[in-house]
Amino acid sequence: MKNKLKVARAEMDITQGELAEKIDVSRQTINAIESGKYVPSTVLALKMAKVFGKNVEEIFFLEDDD
Repeated sequence: MKNKLKVARAEMDITQGELAEKIDVSRQTINAIESGKYVPSTVLALKMAKVFGKNVEEIFFLEDDD
């Protein structure tokens, strides 16, 4: 699974730490998600989408080999 989390953060001009605070996770969790090392739970993905005012599919998407 790929994501556009870094792009969404840049559009809102917020840091990994600020996003982490808003959704009650660590900055390291945000970093791991952005780098593709960690796949977030549905609840976490929904929380992120809500922060950005987007649908989950606008931030997270499957690749052909997923």
